[in-house]
Amino acid sequence: MAQVQYIGTGRRKSSVARVRLVPGNGSIIINDREITEYIPFEALREVVKQPLNATETLGAYNVLVNVKGGGYTGQAGAIRHGIARALLQVDPEYRPTLKRAGLLTRDARMKERKKYGLKGARRAPQFSKR
Repeated sequence: MAQVQYIGTGRRKSSVARVRLVPGNGSIIINDREITEYIPFEALREVVKQPLNATETLGAYNVLVNVKGGGYTGQAGAIRHGIARALLQVDPEYRPTLKRAGLLTRDARMKERKKYGLKGARRAPQFSKR
């Protein structure tokens, strides 16, 4: 018999995370490495665990993540979004809790593109009267 698993996709900035929740002891594996090994900052590890804490399912599921693109912050946000979406498949009753915590909304803020005639997205060349 196939093992039960719940899948969610999370995105943040340029990062995309594919998350699988499998009933287990609560280990979090990101790109075949432990969370403590992959994410060096405790604050970002807490960001990843937010949906599990909100729904009180922290030790109930093993979290298997495949994430690519972006940096630590973007990847942590993408994983958080993916876990929240996967938890909805586990139990639709979690929706109000996750929604209230703001974990289901995809953060649409992206890096603004550079425009021609400027040095960056908005930075203009230095002005000189002479």
